[in-house]
Amino acid sequence: MAFELNRRSFLATGTAGAALIGLPGTLRAQESTPKVGGSLRIGHSGGATSDTLDPATFAAGPVVTAMLAICNNLMEIDEEGQAIPELAQSFEPSADAKTWTATLRPDAVFSNGQKLRAADVIASYNHHRGEETKSGAKDLLKQIAEMRADGDGTVVFELTGPNADFPFVAADYHLVIQPDQGDGTIDWANPVGTGGYVLEDHEPGVRLNLRRRDDYWKADRAWFEDVELRTINDPTARQNALVTGEVDAINGVDTKTVHLLSRRPGIQLIETVSSSHFPMPMMCDTAPFDDNNVRMALKHAINREELVEKVLRGHGAVGNDQPIGPAYRFHDPDLEQRVYDPDRARHYLKEAGQENLKVTLHTSNAPHSGGVDMAILFKEHAAAAGIEIDVRREPEDGYWSNVWLKKPFCQSYWNGRPTADWMFTMVYAAGAEWNESRWTNERFNELLLQARAELDQGKRAEMYAEMQRIVRDDSGEIIPMFGNFIDGANDKVAHGKVAPNRFLDGWKCVERWWAA
Repeated sequence: MAFELNRRSFLATGTAGAALIGLPGTLRAQESTPKVGGSLRIGHSGGATSDTLDPATFAAGPVVTAMLAICNNLMEIDEEGQAIPELAQSFEPSADAKTWTATLRPDAVFSNGQKLRAADVIASYNHHRGEETKSGAKDLLKQIAEMRADGDGTVVFELTGPNADFPFVAADYHLVIQPDQGDGTIDWANPVGTGGYVLEDHEPGVRLNLRRRDDYWKADRAWFEDVELRTINDPTARQNALVTGEVDAINGVDTKTVHLLSRRPGIQLIETVSSSHFPMPMMCDTAPFDDNNVRMALKHAINREELVEKVLRGHGAVGNDQPIGPAYRFHDPDLEQRVYDPDRARHYLKEAGQENLKVTLHTSNAPHSGGVDMAILFKEHAAAAGIEIDVRREPEDGYWSNVWLKKPFCQSYWNGRPTADWMFTMVYAAGAEWNESRWTNERFNELLLQARAELDQGKRAEMYAEMQRIVRDDSGEIIPMFGNFIDGANDKVAHGKVAPNRFLDGWKCVERWWAA
């Protein structure tokens, strides 16, 4: 089977169904001519005083957006949801997609003047590999059996099995390329990249300041002279900062007030249909969630339609307790939709011997702006099934380091990933670093490996359909809804069609947007 790396051939494996919603400012922004100059101030959610610049451990927030301006990946996700070359001038597979060869751009230079080399790619990837690493990309890279340099300009990846989706892996935000220090390691604490900006200042949980490079190898990117990314976790404060002109752009516009913001003169809303979702992981190795009857009871005790209506204000769609929504190529439309059924929930509670179930749900608006509201509504829904939920609000600062992956029942958030294999590998594979529900299922793990290696697309679709059913009916994830990405900007900011994979143009707004 032959593979070609171009926009047309990867359209089929992109994030299908993503589209820019025609909202105020979109057309004018697309018609504006890019030019160098001006400043960009971003009000960003997800920052914390515990933030570091280590690409192995950052999960979201202003650090990631900044690092994707300081550094580049081998591949990037474009406005059509496709994987296209970035530092890889070409990325060619063998006939069985088990060996991938990246030819590096000869004009890519680090901000310290050093030319990009194969050794830099290998050191950057190895930062996420090995038994000791705590990287969120560790499990994603387990498929790499060997990496080797073929001269300074070529890297060869030998995989443990075929993977036609490997170019999307190379676009993962963890896998930014930094210089090899000469010993096979990178100096992540003092980041040097091939991107269009350099880091001038970083105050964790407060701000990052970037300055434009004049020698960036991308002639059609990096327009702003300087950029400031401010941590503003509170959605109301973030929106007020945009309205008052304190910042020029924000991510995560609160759906409760998006209709008000849309009426403001000089404000544009940028909305994309996405695969982002709002899980509530239950740790399957911790009582009472180690009993699937309890997990199934809670999954039937939530009114999904009401959450979409009241929390998302209609800016999304109901979920089905599995992450592969309609935006994915291998979404199974025939999988029966789970509905709110208190009587069914009581049945599962009886099976578990937990007719008077009491659980604590740790919540915050750190995962998403409607987190607390969602938890309170869930408490009301579950009461009809005889389930008592103690809603415990946690501080937003440090939520990702103190609550997520630590509390047995909490809230989470995922932007989604470009492929089903990627999403499943990162969060659902046995032993995955970010397997937030500590779930394992032997059949699921077998299918995960088989589907990745299967080149017959019909058979692959059947495998992913079975995996979706298994996750829905057995995993520790309650996924009640999918949400759209909604960003806001003032009329000083211009942009083209935005990428659908994450907010703020796939976290690449710093290099893609420009001053109007």
